[in-house]
Amino acid sequence: MENVTQLFGTNVFSESVMKERLPKDTFKALKKTMILGQELAPEVAEVVANAMKDWAVEKGATHYTHWFQPMTGKTAEKHDSFIEPTGDGKVIMEFSGKQLIQGEPDASSFPNGGLRATFEARGYTAWDATSPAFLKDDTLCIPTAFCSYTGEALDKKTPLLRSMQAVSEQAVRILRLFGDTETNKVTSTVGPEQEYFLVDKKLFQLRKDLIFSGRTLFGAMPPKGQELDDHYFGSIKERVSEFMKEFDLELWKLGISSKTKHNEVAPAQHEMAPIYSTTNIATDHNQLVMDTLIKVANRHDLACLLHEKPFAGVNGSGKHNNWSISTENANLLEPGDTPHENAQFLTFLVATIAAVDKYAPLLRLSAASPGNDHRLGANEAPPAVISIFLGEQLNAIIEQIKEGALTSSTKASAMDLGVTTLPKFAKDVTDRNRTSPFAFTGNKFEFRMVGSSASVSGPNIVLNTIVAEVLKDIADELEVAEDFNATLKTIIERLIKAHSRIIFNGDGYSEDWLEEAERRELPNIKTAVEAIKVFDDPEYVDLFLRHGVFFKGEIAARQEIMFEEYIKTINIEALTMIEMAKKEIMPSVIEFATSLADSINAIKAAVPSAMVSVQENLLIKVSELLVEAQEKLVALEEEVEKTHLIEDIEEEAFAFKFNVFEKMVDLRKPCDELEVIVAEDYWPYPTYSDLLFRV
Repeated sequence: MENVTQLFGTNVFSESVMKERLPKDTFKALKKTMILGQELAPEVAEVVANAMKDWAVEKGATHYTHWFQPMTGKTAEKHDSFIEPTGDGKVIMEFSGKQLIQGEPDASSFPNGGLRATFEARGYTAWDATSPAFLKDDTLCIPTAFCSYTGEALDKKTPLLRSMQAVSEQAVRILRLFGDTETNKVTSTVGPEQEYFLVDKKLFQLRKDLIFSGRTLFGAMPPKGQELDDHYFGSIKERVSEFMKEFDLELWKLGISSKTKHNEVAPAQHEMAPIYSTTNIATDHNQLVMDTLIKVANRHDLACLLHEKPFAGVNGSGKHNNWSISTENANLLEPGDTPHENAQFLTFLVATIAAVDKYAPLLRLSAASPGNDHRLGANEAPPAVISIFLGEQLNAIIEQIKEGALTSSTKASAMDLGVTTLPKFAKDVTDRNRTSPFAFTGNKFEFRMVGSSASVSGPNIVLNTIVAEVLKDIADELEVAEDFNATLKTIIERLIKAHSRIIFNGDGYSEDWLEEAERRELPNIKTAVEAIKVFDDPEYVDLFLRHGVFFKGEIAARQEIMFEEYIKTINIEALTMIEMAKKEIMPSVIEFATSLADSINAIKAAVPSAMVSVQENLLIKVSELLVEAQEKLVALEEEVEKTHLIEDIEEEAFAFKFNVFEKMVDLRKPCDELEVIVAEDYWPYPTYSDLLFRV
């Protein structure tokens, strides 16, 4: 193992590297851009670009790329070499300030939701100086935003940066009212935990559904699943441990603070967690985490599955988005020892509670995807109903506020395990709630609804914007108040009384809670297509426009892209099911049935009086299921064909969810039953037993 402290960040053009390689004035100017958002002068960019190139070339780089995040949710990169001809048949390595701050990739082939026509190809990438450049595969990667020729954002980073700016502006207004005259910027911070599955690569390559859709479209449950709870936090298998070691090393080189690794609940499922950082950097890092997972797994003859639900009946994977807001010196969601006396903390806490309640459909939208539909509400992930868990201490404070008498806070107590040799320690003032979609966990909120394959940009765009909106309303009222303390007390009480319905500290998996949520009139948006539909609600459009997070055309474009993604995802899955059923399952079952018939005939020919009822009954059952599978297959084919005739994109998306997908479920049922009774030698691809337990 290499020295981690020396290894960490070696592939990052970090602040320490910049300080070492840049002239003092250049470094100071760049820091102002990074911290205060000031525009970078061309001459400064020129010096930075040259230093960046020298550093990268010294480390073996030959190319650079503007690394960006289009609306596919993935990353994109176009590589250009540093070489420039000198005119004498030789080349030099050059990289200008203009090449650093601006690139021009083709904008026509990325999802754009109608913002660009196919023949209109020009787009621009713009350097995000707040996120450090890094080396990947001997290429200098420069984190950038991506926009069209007409200025609309074609990526996930630009609106994220806008939302960070919005919440900063409103939070600073609040801090000014509390007497903080020094802070000029508030930063939203995130720590996205990442869950994933590892399966043997050779087995992965034998399943078309995993290759094309990332999840198993067919598959019967194995004799053993996760019911013994023996995999969670269990001893890590040697092969997986070797993968995790290399995975950590690769992340550490990229300056990603991979902190925690462990086995998750489901067999073959694992998790990594970083230390949280500034939201746009954390988002960049999470994209690199997903990319690195796949690459390192491949080197270990493994395949990494990032789908939210790769195996039916087995826990799926999510991403826990730990969100907070901070100044340079303090976390604004840190309660302190006496949170009931901490008016500033209570203001930011209550603003977040009000924002989540008022804009719950937007939060649900931010976690909407075809894959996440399989996971949410499945007693392994939060329900589709948004609620907030605060814990005993904060919940008691909220109740005091509602009663108008804020007097005390629950104190931490000592944990005594009743064994003299075990240490006594202070336990937390509140328990944790793993069933809550939005849980307070000490000094941050954990949004647990995000899907494992998703970019965390969407959830954080929404969180930053909705909290900015409530902070704006609070600041507007306080800035004209004659009595600050009395007005603040009134605002906090009013917001708590209006929005405390969102607070729920119980079991989010219970049917009782869903009934209670309905009585509280909390929205229960069960599917992705229903969530996507809320995006163009006039109230939400006005919200994003008011804070400059989206332009109006950008909202319509994103909604269209989300519907398109849903349609294309389910269409790919349906076509894959059709192909697997036609070309693999049914021929294999027919071959097995034929062998049964041959066996019956051979036995009867050899010994006419021999009993063959077992074989005959099995043959009858197989034949009945084969007929049912054929009927369901034809029904699915017809439904897909019919759904493609729908011209309205929203209507088509709903049809894929409620018609095509249901036909897919119908086809899967007899095929999975056949898997259980057809001899293993005849089944055409690896089963769940193979995939989950052969790593």
